[in-house]
Amino acid sequence: MRAVTVSEPGGPDVLALADRPDPEPGPGELVIDVAATAVNRADLLQRQGLYPPPPGASDIIGLECSGTVSAVGPDAGRWQVGDEVCALLAGGGYATRVLVPAGQVMPVPDGVDLVTAAALPEVACTVWSNVFMVAGLKPEENFLVHGGAGGIGTFAIQLASALGARVLTTAGSKEKLAVCADLGAEVTINYREDDFVEAVREATDGRGADVILDNMGASYLGRNVQALATEGRLVIIGMQGGVKGELDISVLLRKRGAVVATALRSRPTTEKAAICAAVAEHVWPLVGDGRIRPIVHTTLPLADAADAHALMEAGDNVGKILLTTDT
Repeated sequence: MRAVTVSEPGGPDVLALADRPDPEPGPGELVIDVAATAVNRADLLQRQGLYPPPPGASDIIGLECSGTVSAVGPDAGRWQVGDEVCALLAGGGYATRVLVPAGQVMPVPDGVDLVTAAALPEVACTVWSNVFMVAGLKPEENFLVHGGAGGIGTFAIQLASALGARVLTTAGSKEKLAVCADLGAEVTINYREDDFVEAVREATDGRGADVILDNMGASYLGRNVQALATEGRLVIIGMQGGVKGELDISVLLRKRGAVVATALRSRPTTEKAAICAAVAEHVWPLVGDGRIRPIVHTTLPLADAADAHALMEAGDNVGKILLTTDT
């Protein structure tokens, strides 16, 4: 098979296509002929040598894919050769073939083409597991998602809105905020111009956000806690703003708030399988009936992975960046 490899930790230019051995499925595993994969922030960190794959996972970058099942190992459940699927991966997506546990494979949602389906697994599993399984967002609660124009953000806005929450979001330009509003955000905040804590308080009549989904980490920690409602839940899923921050525990105590940090990639296979099953059950119908749509910024050939990484690092994308194996 062909795969994008990393010659050494560094910038996008260290990415190049190379030959790798074809994977063979073991018990409970499938091989997928990849139609497309997607670029995630974690991919950039792995390329830089800052986010190694979990033990036993492929060293090839790529946390999701779509494609066609080409080989099935023993005890792999419902899947058969020829099935069109999408999958959540611990690694290996930037390749023409990938080995994946059967529990992390999902059907392509109705109405979504095979290439576009690559934009869904990571965002759907991240948002569903963190916002609903961990934070327990309920209808009519206030939900703040940072980075609303990114892959996670565009999906979170749609899913939370579809399930009856009131969505607030931050983004860095008028154009991106307009996209967020079109997707269902009732309140849009330009983080370059406005204090999101004050904006959230004003928009919620002083209550604050019941759930916050944060990709920034340290730099937003204190302000996120200030923006929480009483009994609010802050879920941290990223570290774009650093890894060490200060927290005023007295504020958290007064609000009876919760701060949770989670990572999807390193979870046991059984937990990821449960998340994928829940996504297929609860989220895919919303995609199928059009209430949620995949947001794709651009699609590039797998050989142009370096350009895709440079695009994400520039911060100009709205939604997902896809890489296709069909050259």
